[in-house]
Amino acid sequence: MKHLAYLNKFFYKYRWRMIPGFIFVVISNYFGIIPAQVIRIAFDLVKDNIALFQLFRGFERQALVYEMFGRSLLLFGIIVLALALIRGLFLFLMRQTIILTSRHIEYDLKNEIYSHYQQLDMAFFKRNNTGDLMNRVTEDVSRVRAYLGPAVMYSINTVVLSVMVISSMFSVNGRLAIYALAPIPILSAVILFINKLINKRSEKIQEQLSALSSFVQETFSGIRVIKIYSREHDKMNSFAKESNSYKDVSLSLVKVQAVFFPLILLLIGLSTIITIYVGGIEVMRGSISSGNIAEFIVYVNQLTFPAMSLAWVTSLVQRAAASQKRINEFLSAKPSILSVPNGKKDFKGHIEFKNVSFTYPDTGIEALKEISFKVSPGKILAIIGKTGSGKSTIARLLMRMYDSTSGTILVDNTPIQELNLNRYRSAIGFVPQEVFLFSDTIARNVAFGLDQLNMAKVEDATKTAAVYDNIIAFEKGFETAIGERGITLSGGQKQRISIARAVIIDPKIVIFDDCLSAVDTKTEERILHNLGSVMRDRSAVFIAHRVSTIKNADHILVLDNGRIIEEGKHAELLAAKGSYFELYEKQLLEEEV
Repeated sequence: MKHLAYLNKFFYKYRWRMIPGFIFVVISNYFGIIPAQVIRIAFDLVKDNIALFQLFRGFERQALVYEMFGRSLLLFGIIVLALALIRGLFLFLMRQTIILTSRHIEYDLKNEIYSHYQQLDMAFFKRNNTGDLMNRVTEDVSRVRAYLGPAVMYSINTVVLSVMVISSMFSVNGRLAIYALAPIPILSAVILFINKLINKRSEKIQEQLSALSSFVQETFSGIRVIKIYSREHDKMNSFAKESNSYKDVSLSLVKVQAVFFPLILLLIGLSTIITIYVGGIEVMRGSISSGNIAEFIVYVNQLTFPAMSLAWVTSLVQRAAASQKRINEFLSAKPSILSVPNGKKDFKGHIEFKNVSFTYPDTGIEALKEISFKVSPGKILAIIGKTGSGKSTIARLLMRMYDSTSGTILVDNTPIQELNLNRYRSAIGFVPQEVFLFSDTIARNVAFGLDQLNMAKVEDATKTAAVYDNIIAFEKGFETAIGERGITLSGGQKQRISIARAVIIDPKIVIFDDCLSAVDTKTEERILHNLGSVMRDRSAVFIAHRVSTIKNADHILVLDNGRIIEEGKHAELLAAKGSYFELYEKQLLEEEV
């Protein structure tokens, strides 16, 4: 239960909902055991009235005795029915309080997990796959809710009913009660042993379910690649293997439960046999009446439900514990990138890197080595270099997705670690190399960084990004719904919408991470011309592979293996006839060809 102890704060929060539920449990069970006593009285009445009926054989009063006997049984039947209805009412109220409370806790828990995900850094998301993240906030939380609602409700119900039934049994006859309850210790030992098996197999089920979810999520995300290479059959085989693994671990749990439930029924049946045998001896001794045997049989059968629910609840609790353990692992994860609540919130856009080096924590790859540069508002810094030279890493450090291993990054002469992170990132317009668009309308994708949709700003931003004409050509224009990750748009359209999304927020710093690679040269020139007015008072960082994209930049850095090997303006670098010149000549030749 140590993993489930995390949920105690929710029980405290909703204590005024849980306490009435507990009271309803007690009341409903009180009306549940009274019928056993009514049956005992009715059973004894039947025995006595049969003797009385036979005593008046041949007399007129025999018919009167028969009529009174019938009315008495009808009365007892009505009483039992009334008690059942009253109990049903309180059972309904019990479920309305406890089960509904579990739904409220489920809601809070999902929001807490999702909110925690938002706070974690990029390194966390690189270590964990999307399917596993989704499974913990959906399937795992659902299993925890089964503990919060049904398991808690039936646990309370089982304890209260067991206490009431056992105390009633001892109040009738202690010796008979001891014999009737003799199989209970055996039942406890069986449950203790099987609990361990259920716990281990539940954890394996959740792990395999996460693997299966991750596989399906990855398959659908890459469905275009799968179809292009005609690997549908191969993926089906892989899915079958994952499904079979999940089936096998699920069946291993089912097999344990298949033995568990019949064994409990056997032990309860044994209690009934003992009750009848020992009860008969006690009747012959005169210590109890025959009606008490009927009462005891009702009590023993009432214990069947606690025993059965105990097995079911045990399974729910063990599976919930396994799920909550997985949830706790993520909730205990702490972000390495922390915001300063009272840090600097207003920005002009002065950027400075001082001897910045960075090594990726997960892979150990040294991406940057002693990088230094400055960018002032109204100036454009361009970064160019081979693939893997560290260009995108500079963008990630500038947005503080990671903290540098050594060196200092200053924004407006303030270390980046001392900034209010949310306000700082809100001042950055970033266009990533790998464009991500949401499954929503074009207008909402462009206006994603705004608090509310402003169509005038949306139109201006799309004109700046040279995608306005493409959008209005669609049948529904800006209200066109794009598919998941913008699958219905071309690569160039997605990149330009991403550019529009960056400039619409009126940022102080703009970062373009090779965002013009999917557009033709003519469109590129048009976009760069439009961006000229946008970047007039802003610090701009252009990361590119093509020299044509950055030739008008105020300062150009040439990276290789994480180091700056050349820097200067376009004309200066060409005159130096170094790596930049070779790259320029090569690209000119490619364009001519």
